[in-house]
Amino acid sequence: MGPSNVTAPGISRRGILTGLAGIIGFGATVALAGCAPSKPELVPSDDSAKAAITVRAYDNAFEPREIEIEPGQAVRWEFEGPAEHDVVAEDGSFVSELQRTGSYTHVFDASGEFPYDCSVHPEMTGIVRVTAPK
Repeated sequence: MGPSNVTAPGISRRGILTGLAGIIGFGATVALAGCAPSKPELVPSDDSAKAAITVRAYDNAFEPREIEIEPGQAVRWEFEGPAEHDVVAEDGSFVSELQRTGSYTHVFDASGEFPYDCSVHPEMTGIVRVTAPK
């Protein structure tokens, strides 16, 4: 006798394959989520610092996207619009909470380039260039 092509009553091959594909898809999702970088620890806002420049975070964009300041100056990000945004420096030196309104301020003491993004909208990127006075 050859192999049987009989399945349990009420169970089709399509149902078995669909269930198996769902299990594999779920496993892949869990595995990829485990590989996703986590957001660095929050860095408190320097609310008392006077900002040299203000950047708007709205409509999935930072405006202006690139800014230049001197060491010791502060940047303030103003959050507007219906979606939550944050600012997260690549090096973790400044990290805000997700917010729809309000602001976040950071004082830049060292010279350098500080790229940042929004943790939930990767297309939202910006850079702060801190350069010595000319």
